[in-house]
Amino acid sequence: MASGIYFTLLVGPVVPLPAPKPVVDAMTSVTVTTSATGQSGFEIAFKLADRSVLQTLFLLAPVSPVMQIRVILVVTMNSIPTVLIDGIMTHHQVTPSSGSGWGTLTVKGDDLTAAMKLIDIPGTPMPMPPEARVALILAKYAVYGIVPMIVPSIVPDVSIVVDKIPAQQGNDFEYLTQLANAVGYVFYIDPGPLPGMNIGYWGPQIKFGVPQPSLNINMDTWTNVESLQFSYEPDQSVLPIVTIQLEQTGFSIPIPIPPVTPLDPPLGLFVPIPVKTEASKSSANLPPGQALMQGMARASAAADVVSGSGSLDVLRYGSILKARQLVGVRGAGPAFDGLHYVDSVTHNISVGSYKQSFTLKRNALIANTPVVPAMSI
Repeated sequence: MASGIYFTLLVGPVVPLPAPKPVVDAMTSVTVTTSATGQSGFEIAFKLADRSVLQTLFLLAPVSPVMQIRVILVVTMNSIPTVLIDGIMTHHQVTPSSGSGWGTLTVKGDDLTAAMKLIDIPGTPMPMPPEARVALILAKYAVYGIVPMIVPSIVPDVSIVVDKIPAQQGNDFEYLTQLANAVGYVFYIDPGPLPGMNIGYWGPQIKFGVPQPSLNINMDTWTNVESLQFSYEPDQSVLPIVTIQLEQTGFSIPIPIPPVTPLDPPLGLFVPIPVKTEASKSSANLPPGQALMQGMARASAAADVVSGSGSLDVLRYGSILKARQLVGVRGAGPAFDGLHYVDSVTHNISVGSYKQSFTLKRNALIANTPVVPAMSI
């Protein structure tokens, strides 16, 4: 790995252990992708010899759902460990050597949501609020160190179950995602803060908090990114209109949802006015609270008219950029300087190199803060 950065690989069923030295020495590259929503994934490449221990450690790995090979990747920088991913191996690929050289073993996998896809028992009765269903499902994965972090619905819908008892549909990951989408939330597994620990987050996409060290461009010796570019697409912004139907009278009330909501605070001074409207076709059939939550989630997604992408060298940046958090930008011009939300990050690690590519998004132009953090707080 790069100088001053230490990489740790833990492998094993359920409770992984540090990988043997021959396995660590055989690693040639690591790629980890983290997204603000959905699954995260990893890919590890190894040099493969005919009698390598990798032949038995990975290729002959158990295939039982309760004995899946678990992989934890940890990077230690400035004496601070960061868990990049805690996941399950799902795919192996071997490329034999063409001559007397080394072959290549590529191991791929997803985060611990992969374990939630293994058992599919639809129809399980769930006569309880959505938050309680989420807690009940996540409790089954405590053996993986998953601790639930559940945010109650901002606009709760309290209904009395009389004619129909809610039942699970699909596997656990699919059902948790369905419950999140129904109220405009997201569900993902966030690894850490220590190896073997994870947070099962079910709640709104949080776009506020302590920013990460700023990304600097066009600042001479202060520049800490290799590339950074932005685009502004105001025509992509839409104004969702949800319809609330009153059961007592049968009247329908259309409610427009503005681009700035409690789920999506403005990250700049100028929030473009949506140029299009979008009527929800299914909101009239939903409970009022659920319809409003879905409308706010749609407004939040459509409001991100500013997008950015770039790459950086971790040693020069001085920290590890993380997805699902805010980051400051300096030197990109008045329109794009300020705070942005990190939508995704890809870690590319090889011998002597640690680089990241990333995507950013924001719902406004012109910074609404006078300064952004230049380094870790």
